[in-house]
Amino acid sequence: MIDQRETICALATPPGTAGLAVVRVSGAEALSICGRLFKGRGALSDAAAHTIHYGWWGDGIDSVTASVFRAPHSYTGEDVVEIGCHGGPFVVDQIIDSLTSAGARVAEAGEFTRRAFLNSKLDLTQVEAVADVIHAQTRAGAQTAARQLAGGFTRRLSELRQTLLTALGYLEVELDFSEEGYEFVSRPAFLETLRQATVDATRLAASAQSAHILRSGFYCAVVGYPNAGKSSLFNALLGRPRAIVSHIAGTTRDYLEESLVEDGYTIHLYDTAGLRSTEDTIELLGIQVTSSLIEQSNLVLVVNDASLGFRHSDALIADIQSRYPTVPIAVVQNKSDLSGTGVLASELGNIAQIPTIALSEQGVSELRAYIAAICRESTAAIHDVLINQRQAHLLRVLIGHLEGASGALAREESPDLIAIDLRSAVRVLGEITGETWNPDLLDTVFSRFCIGK
Repeated sequence: MIDQRETICALATPPGTAGLAVVRVSGAEALSICGRLFKGRGALSDAAAHTIHYGWWGDGIDSVTASVFRAPHSYTGEDVVEIGCHGGPFVVDQIIDSLTSAGARVAEAGEFTRRAFLNSKLDLTQVEAVADVIHAQTRAGAQTAARQLAGGFTRRLSELRQTLLTALGYLEVELDFSEEGYEFVSRPAFLETLRQATVDATRLAASAQSAHILRSGFYCAVVGYPNAGKSSLFNALLGRPRAIVSHIAGTTRDYLEESLVEDGYTIHLYDTAGLRSTEDTIELLGIQVTSSLIEQSNLVLVVNDASLGFRHSDALIADIQSRYPTVPIAVVQNKSDLSGTGVLASELGNIAQIPTIALSEQGVSELRAYIAAICRESTAAIHDVLINQRQAHLLRVLIGHLEGASGALAREESPDLIAIDLRSAVRVLGEITGETWNPDLLDTVFSRFCIGK
């Protein structure tokens, strides 16, 4: 069990050798512990809030700055000192060792932000936004998470919660005057409020997959028959020779994963084993892995060897469509200069086709632009919140209660029956924002955090 009364410390910048590093200290004894180790012009315990001081740390360990933040006006809501030092691992270790010897302990992963939550500096949606800012793999994802951290999502949920609470209050008053037949809630107006809230919650819950793209990046599997030019295309998209290219079929046994950034989106590319019938045990395992990667992808690029005809991969495309009907597909007509005709097949329906010559990188910039366009289309509806799985699940529960209350209103049922779903909806909203929580929930949320945050 983590003791919130203890003063904690940790490296708040990435580990390793760097020009600068920051060691964060938070807790009731932060100023007194740091004051015993910091040697500057004045006593650190007397320093004003939001001031920076220069001096030496310990017995000549390093020249440092000490930034002072006093409770409750700090990130954690506690007294905080941030020690800026040179970024050598030895220096950082010496500073942390001196702090633990003086009475602090090393922080658990995410413990600074956990204290910010427990001290009401952030709600749970903002806590999750902190993790999203740290881990964002796209420019749009980082910007959206920053807006969520600023509290936009919190305000929307709070406004809905207050609307439901106000209606609950009036319904309970109606119960006291049930015999007189008074109505204090306008049924049509409140029914419209619930309808709009249901629409908003449904849209948010449906955006979880798009939010995952902004949070973690866009996953694109490059698949096809052996010798279609998958590895050549993979290298061309990356702009460097990453995969082995050979005329021998079945060269790629396992998959390769690399990332590139296009138009602010991080695109994770998988170069996969060629799909064919084989008795080779190792190649067969690679094909099985390819199937798993297709299922997880946001886009599948089927590389067709156009020298064998634009329709050569039709059977493979049909198989992928039947097994993974929700995964978008595009066909890369590779070796298009050897096709013998300049006309692409038109019978592939709405599947995009991009002609390329991977070895000379012809058409590759157009393919990159196409992938980036799919990223934009997939995330266009997201503006101010990155819904995660926890939030999406609770939003679906919320939708059920909102629809239950709407149905009871439409059927003109008694106020006490309407109030049952409204109370449940208020409770779920509290679970989303963290007004109601349990230690296991916090452990799950903070498992994504690094030590020092």
